[in-house]
Amino acid sequence: MNATVPAPSLSRPRQAVPDGAWDTHTHVFDARFPAGASPYALPEAMLEVHAAMRAQLGTARAVLVQPAPYGRDPACLLDALRRDSALRGVMIADETVTDATLRDWHEAGIRALRFVEMRAPGGTGRYPGAIGVDTLKLLAPRLRALGWQAHLWASASQLAELLPDLAPLGVPLVIDHCGMPAGADDPGFAQLLSLLRDGLAWVKITTCRLSCDPRPIQDALVAANPDRLLWGSDWPYVRMTPPPDAGAMMDAFRAALGDPDLARRILVENPTRLFD
Repeated sequence: MNATVPAPSLSRPRQAVPDGAWDTHTHVFDARFPAGASPYALPEAMLEVHAAMRAQLGTARAVLVQPAPYGRDPACLLDALRRDSALRGVMIADETVTDATLRDWHEAGIRALRFVEMRAPGGTGRYPGAIGVDTLKLLAPRLRALGWQAHLWASASQLAELLPDLAPLGVPLVIDHCGMPAGADDPGFAQLLSLLRDGLAWVKITTCRLSCDPRPIQDALVAANPDRLLWGSDWPYVRMTPPPDAGAMMDAFRAALGDPDLARRILVENPTRLFD
């Protein structure tokens, strides 16, 4: 059995978060559901703890992204979705998934599949169990039929190579973690901004995984197209010591925007349009 650690605590944001706000990148972990071998201790982040986190942060709605230790087993994520109608989900699957399974997942609240090209630390390949964008190309017609999105976790340089081939698929592309740029002058990030301006991609402002100053990244994204931006915490944090404070991240996000109406668009209106 995998070891567990308490989920990180967080401060309450200094400003009231607008009613109906979403956190579009979170996870649940529950010891009732067996997980595969994991390189990190699993957080004690079952649905009840997740709900308490949302109450503290002020986000009424949230998107659950399938955690790597659960692999392709959707049981934990589906259980959370079926017990809390405020949630939507992002699962992983390859081309062998059946249409009946996809329909069942849609009824449960799943709205996207995730595809990963990021390289695992210390290795040359993708994270173990990750499904790459070649599979997205195979699944695109079925995603379009369901009205689903494709969430992509890749570096800015990888996205520069991938996005020209993916944009014509007709599937909404949601880019995780700001596109993982090396900095605001990253050429791959410039290409992402171009697609964002044209409305051909959505980007999650999830800054905790960035190795550069997040403020210029957020400013550039907002200038490009605020109607295609989302906010996410990535709670509960794994492989991060000490863990970030989601309340402080929300405060930094709001302070950088400096506009309550813009905050409402990104926190409420955009994700409601995309996930509901």
